[in-house]
Amino acid sequence: MMADFEKSQLVIIDIQEKLAAVMPKEVINKLVKRCELLVTTASEFGVPFICSEQYPKGLGPTLSSMQSFLGDAKFVEKVAFNCVDEPVFERCLVKSRPQIFIMGMEAHICVLQTALSLLDKGKDVFIVEDAIVSRNILNKQNAINRLRQAGCIITTTESVVFEWIKSADNEVFKKVAGLIKDID
Repeated sequence: MMADFEKSQLVIIDIQEKLAAVMPKEVINKLVKRCELLVTTASEFGVPFICSEQYPKGLGPTLSSMQSFLGDAKFVEKVAFNCVDEPVFERCLVKSRPQIFIMGMEAHICVLQTALSLLDKGKDVFIVEDAIVSRNILNKQNAINRLRQAGCIITTTESVVFEWIKSADNEVFKKVAGLIKDID
């Protein structure tokens, strides 16, 4: 199944100050750049996006380096690891957009639980593999394997962006080309 911007929505899970502080800095820098590319492209196509924050009182807000491109995000505070267990999150989902693209952290906890629940609700769940992280690479690899076996589509930032854009003559391609070059 290919990504279709008219059917898509993004979910950015818990990319917060105190969680990011325990991750390798280089990994977080790449994660932020990939999120910026996906969110910027999504915004160009009118794709809605939700940004969750796990207990922000304790883990801090979403990274300040992301605030500049998250202007249209619906922010959802939660204490449950699974976003779907937060009623506000469910209300923010656009029912007519079955393709849900997930990025964020941690892969083996909040990303995994949210993705599995969305699958159970009949959604087409895409895991943006190069835009999810865990403190331990083995936990991320295990999560990817479980998510693939459960029926999630494992993809990458560039795959999603180029599937949405479809053609080099698309005006959006010209607008995000600099961001594409900057994600590696």
